Amino acid sequence: MVILMLTVSAFLLTPLFAIPFATLGSAVAAAAPERGTMPAVSGEWGYPLAGDYLKGRGFGYNPVVGCSYCSTDHQGYDMAQGCGSTVFAAGPGRVITAGAYQGYGNAVRIDHGDGLVTLYGHMQWDSLRAAVGDSVTAGTPLGAEGNTGKSFGCHLHFEVISNGISVDPQPFMASRGLPLI
Repeated sequence: MVILMLTVSAFLLTPLFAIPFATLGSAVAAAAPERGTMPAVSGEWGYPLAGDYLKGRGFGYNPVVGCSYCSTDHQGYDMAQGCGSTVFAAGPGRVITAGAYQGYGNAVRIDHGDGLVTLYGHMQWDSLRAAVGDSVTAGTPLGAEGNTGKSFGCHLHFEVISNGISVDPQPFMASRGLPLI
């Protein structure tokens, strides 16, 4: 008899617990960025990822605990949506690297002219959708977020190089109406 009462009670109370979790799951799914959608663009420049992302290491002194090969002087801006998320060109230019590149693993570099180059590092092997010599614009798909080279987890390493010197991507993008979070 007690077992029957517990079974009936559990059956009647299940919707009270299940409905809020089902609704929460729908809200989380709705908030998650769709892979492959276009990134926000301002003028000729846009974000290298479409939708929300998690910020990793920023530019400058930024040691990684537990990573002996990670530089303490980080020359880029790390952003993550998850392995396989589409990486996009941030601005117009010509692809000068597409493949294995130094410690960045599978990478793309774009020459934007006037000494300006952007680098997209740690992309998945066999994911590149751009080749050396290709002309690109903001929003051109380059490949997929990955964990190649000297990487400590799946993310995009976005770097801006001006006349051979890495510059902080946050003020660079903000000056183009695209603040990085």
